[in-house]
Formats: sequence, C-alpha cells, structure tokens
Amino acid sequence: MNGNNEANGATTTAGTAAADAAPAQAMVLVEDVHRTYGTGAGAVHALRGVTCRVPRGKLVALRGRSGSGKTTLLNLIGGLDTPDSGRITVDGTPLADLGENDLLAKRRDRIGFVFQSFGLIPILSAAENVGVPLRLRKVPPREREARVALLLSLVGLADHAAQRPGELSGGQQQRVAIARALANRPALLIADEPTGQLDAETGLEVMELLRAVVRSEGVTALVATHDTTLLTLADRVLELDDGVVTVEGEG
Repeated sequence: MNGNNEANGATTTAGTAAADAAPAQAMVLVEDVHRTYGTGAGAVHALRGVTCRVPRGKLVALRGRSGSGKTTLLNLIGGLDTPDSGRITVDGTPLADLGENDLLAKRRDRIGFVFQSFGLIPILSAAENVGVPLRLRKVPPREREARVALLLSLVGLADHAAQRPGELSGGQQQRVAIARALANRPALLIADEPTGQLDAETGLEVMELLRAVVRSEGVTALVATHDTTLLTLADRVLELDDGVVTVEGEG
C-alpha cells in the first residue's frame, strides 16, 4: 500500500512538474486578459478574457475577421498598450512588472514588429532601412554592415540593397520590413496582417519567408491574418472571435 502511495505521489509530482514546466517554455502567456475602449453604451469590448499561449520557436497564426481583436491583442503582447485586467508574460517576464524604461528596452531588444503598411523610411535605401535599429543601438559600422548584408540575403534582397522603397515592389518592401524587424535578433516577431496589402501569390511568399525565418533565426513569430490559405504554414492557429479565443489548435 505504501509503495503504491509513494508511486502515485511520485507520478503526481512528476505530472505537476511537467505541467509547471510547459507554460515556462512558452514565449507568450496571456491569462484572462480584458481590454475595453470607451465607457458606457459606446464602450467597445475588444478583448473579453483571452487566455492563450505561444510556444517558443514556432510560427503561430492569429486568425480572425476584422474587428475580432487581433490588433488589440498584438499591441498588448508587444507592450504598446496595457490591458484593463489579466496578465501577459513575454519571454519569461510579466509585462506589468516592467517600468517604462524597461518596457522600452524589451520592445527594442526582444520584440520585432512587422506591420501591414511596411513603415519604411522613403529616403533611405533598403540597407539603410534595415540598419536603422542597429544605428539606434550604436552598433559599430562594420558589425552593422555585416548584419544588414546577412539579413538582406536571408530575405532574398541582396541585390536590392541600394534601392529605396519606392523602387521596390510591395512584396519586396515587406521583405525589407521583416529584415529590419530581425536586425536586433529579437526573441519574438509580431506581424500584424503582413500580407494585407499584397496579392495572394506574394502574400504566400511572405508567409513562407516568415516560416523560414523562424527556423533559421530561432525566433518565435506571432502573425495575425484573416487569409485562410496562409494558415497551413503555421505550427499553431489561434482564432479570435468577438474578443474571445474560440479555437486553439495545430495548423
């Protein structure tokens, strides 16, 4: 009897340890997060108790129609906004525990952002755009140039380094934006509808690039999209519907 109890206790302890370890492996943990904009009858409940996790080293797609809360959730995870309640942990650190300077450093050093609108500086070349984050960190010129060249090669634009955004196609501009987001070797890459301004074929190429980047750079990518054709490329799919995660499964 005692042997059985000890065995059961050991099993329970091992199970508990495994359960505790699993969340620790997540790059992002979102726990019962609420976010409302406005008050009274006009209040918009963007998120209504969202709980989800993004495992490390995976490409996770965040799916949902316009207005479902995707951008709100990404902004909260990226530290660009603050939830009304709930808890968000990124790379092992609860965001609520960070002061303004530490949060700024977290966004600069550990999180990369890619947006639908590309956000490139028109007067700078592709290489100069990619190098902006490195200049802000005062990375030495030789090291900066090597990193920029590596990233432009990674996204297939080694031959376009000197071209400005206006001389590039939409897909090429998004590739530059992805390279720039990777400049500081972030642990987490957040992309909000990165294919929204691209045709279907180019959008698929960009999503395939993101998947390749996850593998080669060892980052975790969280990509918001409403394009169902892109979901098959994801390791996991989260679905948001009216501010609530309704589906979480393997892509």
